[in-house]
Amino acid sequence: MTLTAAQKPRWDHIDTVLLDLDGTLLDLAFDTYFWWHHIPATYGTPRSLSVEAARELLKPRFQACQHTLNWYCVEYWSRELGLDVAALKRATSERIGWIPGAEAFLQRLRALGKRLVLLTNAHPVALQIKDERTGVTRYFDAVHSSHRFGAPKEDPRFWRAIREVEPFDPERSMFVDDSPAVLRAAREAGIRWIFAIRRPDSSGPPRTHDEAFATMDTVAELEGTDQVLGG
Repeated sequence: MTLTAAQKPRWDHIDTVLLDLDGTLLDLAFDTYFWWHHIPATYGTPRSLSVEAARELLKPRFQACQHTLNWYCVEYWSRELGLDVAALKRATSERIGWIPGAEAFLQRLRALGKRLVLLTNAHPVALQIKDERTGVTRYFDAVHSSHRFGAPKEDPRFWRAIREVEPFDPERSMFVDDSPAVLRAAREAGIRWIFAIRRPDSSGPPRTHDEAFATMDTVAELEGTDQVLGG
């Protein structure tokens, strides 16, 4: 899906670019594999459960935590499941990768002189593992995990807290994410330029978003706008 002319950003009206990590810059396929295959397999083996049986057993526990900070918390799931989640993530880190075009997009924005800020729900340990694999944080002027603030990006408290440490002007800021709940929270926080990612996970189907959001398959589509290309 391509952005219409009316939806394309006016880069001369944007000072700060706020970006999600997983599903916006990095392929969410890693997380899908990790939580829905690798964790069930590891949890189920000592209990003589198949991957499918362990997944069904864990599914309600996962779903009960979605859109809360615990869902993203390495320490929480290590305690709950009796597993070293950080070690398991590191052992499967070869599956971590960029969404095509995302790294080039960051490089072009740096050349434009925009302030780049990473806003992620990833636990700091998970972020470190992904950064070790991709070097993603080197492109950013600031990196903020929601765990620092005690509330995920879906929560209005996150947006109030981030303004205390990152005093951006919402009217001159862009935010890109793949989560409908997070996008709605950003809209309620007054962010002027909001873009939704339809294909955050190369292993899954496209996402459905509120028609109020400008929607694109990947963040690379923003690189094709005139000013990014030097027009």
